[in-house]
Amino acid sequence: MSPAPLVPVPFPVEVEGGTLATFRYGDPDAPPSRTVVALHGITASSRSWPAVARALPADWALVALDLRGRGASRDLPGPTGLTRHADDLTHVAAAIDPEETGELVLLGHSMGAYAALLTVDDDPTPFRRLVLVDGGVPLPVPEGVDHDELLAATLGPALERLGRTYEDAEAYVDLFRAHPALGPSWSPDIETYARYDALETAEGVRSRAVEEAVRSDGRDLLVLGEELDDALGRLRLPTTLLVAPLGMFGEAPGLLPAAAVALYDEALEDLTVETVEGANHYTILFDPVAVERVAAAVTR
Repeated sequence: MSPAPLVPVPFPVEVEGGTLATFRYGDPDAPPSRTVVALHGITASSRSWPAVARALPADWALVALDLRGRGASRDLPGPTGLTRHADDLTHVAAAIDPEETGELVLLGHSMGAYAALLTVDDDPTPFRRLVLVDGGVPLPVPEGVDHDELLAATLGPALERLGRTYEDAEAYVDLFRAHPALGPSWSPDIETYARYDALETAEGVRSRAVEEAVRSDGRDLLVLGEELDDALGRLRLPTTLLVAPLGMFGEAPGLLPAAAVALYDEALEDLTVETVEGANHYTILFDPVAVERVAAAVTR
């Protein structure tokens, strides 16, 4: 494989309320024969994807979004929510000229996988295939639990990071270096991811992710279980689900409920489930071996 250039080229897309920051990875001098549209996780950004873009064949392009409330799209008005992201994604798909970019594949990680699932459930026609990376399967929610408390327990340090101000960009990047799921696998791609999220303000450095947008999307992940289950049951595209056996803190179990994953794998003809051994919820997009598995699922 020839590596795609790692410099993302802006590809702004007009959506309700303003412009969605969107970026294209690929050879700028050659129209791609295939394009994958990639949606990041709940506190992440378009800079989740350079390692995957580099692993794609030379004739592929990767279009990465900063979802509403994140990255360079942080100032787009709310409310957010999974259906709002799905609506924004339809504008992105419509802005990509199939005559110039070939067939489209949809790729989502974590929260982005759930938004991708709802998008193709509404209208699968722009896409030839769907790839869900450690997301898409409804999360278990105990009856009667307070959703905000469960969200805090699930996201933990990620939510705490959004509410704090740091002395400078180095202090902010050091927070990621110390993360148990990222630090041991530190790489230039992870550092790029962390530095892109560092927003300089008069008071210091903050995350570009807007806390209320993250909380709104997180609530959707907890309350839309029935809708997500229905969407999985109506799959009309060949779909691959890549599962990380290690979770958000680098230890087992993984984020997705294993029993539910097995049930969907058995019940859904269009779904193929693969476990990416050794990967955690974050390194599945950065570890070289895991990234090859993601690229293989995209180009299959």
